[in-house]
Amino acid sequence: MVKLTQRLGGLVLRFAAFCAALGAFIAMITSRERSSFFVLSLVAKYSDLAAFKYFVIANAIVTVYSFLVLFLPKESLLWKFVVVLDLMVTMLLTSSLSAAVAVAQVGKRGNANAGWLPICGQVPRFCDQITGALIAGLVALVLYVFLLIFSIHYVVDPFLLRKS
Repeated sequence: MVKLTQRLGGLVLRFAAFCAALGAFIAMITSRERSSFFVLSLVAKYSDLAAFKYFVIANAIVTVYSFLVLFLPKESLLWKFVVVLDLMVTMLLTSSLSAAVAVAQVGKRGNANAGWLPICGQVPRFCDQITGALIAGLVALVLYVFLLIFSIHYVVDPFLLRKS
């Protein structure tokens, strides 16, 4: 019964992480807004910034990985390797979220020292959608931190105990 509860808990966490990463991916790739001011036109889209592209690619990788691991048989010896992959995915999510949040912060507040003006006043819907994607990305990251702890505890611990 304990093994079934552990397996079910891991699957629920993985499915939630899959949904969060997929949500972040979809919210980011659909973010686009056009704004006009007199004769000037501004089109804001995620693909204009390298940090947002990195965030999209990272969340796509995490989404595919999470989906594939959901169908990994519980008897598979690959579960020991999943711990390493969970660590790599957690680091990937951390770095991509950090980069995207930094760029989003500059877009929202600007940088007076560098002479960069904020753009969220001109394209508020775009900024709101980016914020939603970043929140979903943060949820995916937190879930993967829990998954990493869960994986280490339930996959590595029994393996180490058998050796002693």
